Amino acid sequence: MKGESLSHFKKSGRSVGRFIRFTLWFNTYRKFFVLTVTLNLIGLLLAATSVWTYPRQYTGAFALGNLLVAILMRNELFGRFLYLIVNTLFAKWSPLWFRLGCTSVLQHLGGIHSGCATSGMGWLIFRVTLIFINHKNNHDAVLITGVITNILVAISIASAFPWVRNTHHNVFERHHRFIGWYLWSYTAWIFVILGDSYDIHKHAWNPDGVRIVRQQDFWFSFGMTVFIIIPWFTVRKVKVDVEIPSSKVAILRFERGMQQGLLARISRGPVTEYHAFGIISEGLNAKYHYLICGVQGDFTRGLVDDPPTHIWTRQMKFAGVSNTSTLYKRGIRLCTGTGLGAALSTCLQNPNWYLIWIGSDQETTFGPTISGLIGTLGSHRVTLWDSKQRGGRPDVMKLLQEVYTSWCAEVVFITSNFQGNKEIMEGCKIAGIPAFGTLWDF
Repeated sequence: MKGESLSHFKKSGRSVGRFIRFTLWFNTYRKFFVLTVTLNLIGLLLAATSVWTYPRQYTGAFALGNLLVAILMRNELFGRFLYLIVNTLFAKWSPLWFRLGCTSVLQHLGGIHSGCATSGMGWLIFRVTLIFINHKNNHDAVLITGVITNILVAISIASAFPWVRNTHHNVFERHHRFIGWYLWSYTAWIFVILGDSYDIHKHAWNPDGVRIVRQQDFWFSFGMTVFIIIPWFTVRKVKVDVEIPSSKVAILRFERGMQQGLLARISRGPVTEYHAFGIISEGLNAKYHYLICGVQGDFTRGLVDDPPTHIWTRQMKFAGVSNTSTLYKRGIRLCTGTGLGAALSTCLQNPNWYLIWIGSDQETTFGPTISGLIGTLGSHRVTLWDSKQRGGRPDVMKLLQEVYTSWCAEVVFITSNFQGNKEIMEGCKIAGIPAFGTLWDF
């Protein structure tokens, strides 16, 4: 329900060349992924051929170092810190190309996450292979825990593939986040302690705590554990008021205001099946913040059919691309359907941002609360296109180009479904309009 297909290319006769499509496909996410994996692959090849001997001696450190970086890239606290630094130091005064680069890097940190996770597994496989080759000098327990650790990392990586994550969200939650990271971190500790405690020269256990603490892989494991646990210290069961303006949408209202550009994870239970939604708030001093939950699966259907009075959430919210809107002097927030949830706060909290919202039967579907919030923007910086009232979808690129020129915007942020995002991003690329769309990982 995030948006309908916006076939503006068919309406306007625009064609998209292969180079444009490749440029958009090979985005910063994939560049980060390729760079990270390539560098690690070179290191692995040099180590495997004994050209570079250091990784052969400290293979565990290379594996766990990569996995630590992978975890950091998805950690709410670390992410918020990066956004804070960039937004504080470079807002508005720095060259536009630099600010666009900052937004692109922050939006696509997932490429480093995926690249380091994949590379970490490669180093783990190499580590276990070395143990197996020298199994006469190693204890079976070290080899077994190494194999188990590899299996759990493989499960975590496999369950994060987009076709799994997007079509089987609960499978992704249980295997990637729960089994993959949490149980794997437990076995990683065992693997590290056993590996560092066994003396391959004397063929005997040497559980010297001082020696273990001095190893690199110990501190990498410690760091991983800390950053995995931190978000869970902020989990709370909070009061929620649910407004159901239609069978398609639930509007969740929580106490306290929020800064713009944040997303919330909510769940019926404290541990599993967390779902992310964009936060709508008028500012830090506002009395409430809201989530727009479009009915798309069992979880969101349950919000409409059986509205909760309390719900679990992480108080540490994570930042989305809209959080970098403070970098720009003027911008446009274009969204379709329930994508408004990730877009509206930016326009509510910054008078230099313009809202374009495209949807069907908007007021009836989304109700008086959302309509009232939009009403505070004023007609001079909002365009609402109700496809039911206007008898069809707009030529999105024509509409966007007109607003982009008249508003003197520097950038456009887009929140739509896969097809709508793809078409608008292609149109912006052709028109030379700097734009950031919904991120669809590999």
